[in-house]
Amino acid sequence: MSMSVGGGDSDGEDQVMSEINTTPLVDIMLVLLIIFLITSPVVLHLQKINLPAEENMPVKTTPEDVNIVVNKNGEFWLNQTKLADTDALFELLKKEAVKLPQPVVHVRGDQDTRYEFVGKVIYTAQRAGIQKVGFITEPPDKA
Repeated sequence: MSMSVGGGDSDGEDQVMSEINTTPLVDIMLVLLIIFLITSPVVLHLQKINLPAEENMPVKTTPEDVNIVVNKNGEFWLNQTKLADTDALFELLKKEAVKLPQPVVHVRGDQDTRYEFVGKVIYTAQRAGIQKVGFITEPPDKA
């Protein structure tokens, strides 16, 4: 902290002026900013990897697949059968999980469905021991 003593008063008394000198603070901040700008590209140098490309493959459905539909009201349908709650879904998925090979579970969610309802289906499938869960969506427009 810097202090300056003295002043331009005409009465001749010395007054203590205690002010913070901000010049060194600004200098230090500018130096830190320059150091950060110089070293950030070095720090952000990441390992080169090949990311997977997006592929939209048509779904090849088999009769063994389990299709779960979640409508916008949060109601669950399993292969055209309405289910009362996630407990009923759990019991049915538990029976499917012991089959060899295990069937794939396809979840179709309405566009206006809350994520909470789809999350309940995924969590129930996980609890039942289902290994493969996929989402059925509409393909994007080609235009």
